[in-house]
Amino acid sequence: MSVDTGAEHKGTPVEPHHEAHQHEHPSDRNYYIVAIFLGVLTAVEVATYYFENLSTTVLVIWLIPLMIIKFGTVCGWFMHLRYDNPLFRRIFVFGLTLAVVVYLIMLTTMEFWSSSYGS
Repeated sequence: MSVDTGAEHKGTPVEPHHEAHQHEHPSDRNYYIVAIFLGVLTAVEVATYYFENLSTTVLVIWLIPLMIIKFGTVCGWFMHLRYDNPLFRRIFVFGLTLAVVVYLIMLTTMEFWSSSYGS
């Protein structure tokens, strides 16, 4: 059962409990800019394949921050975490942090950072 409050969002009546969570939806232009940004980051990541003189350690140190930036951009823009409850953002950040820490621990355990293995 819908309660009429007189408020509408794009022609659709809005429930009273939804009014507090309304926000201006980003324009198509903003999404194109984000898509181009993600495309450029992906091109940079793919381009690292063609650098033959870089050690694997340098590549990992270069690619992990790019991965984090892309993760944050996708979650913030396409999953709309910017507008959700901060608890959801904390959950995603915790998951990302845990994944990176576990990955770095695994690399350290396998002696990835030593000069003989990481080259």
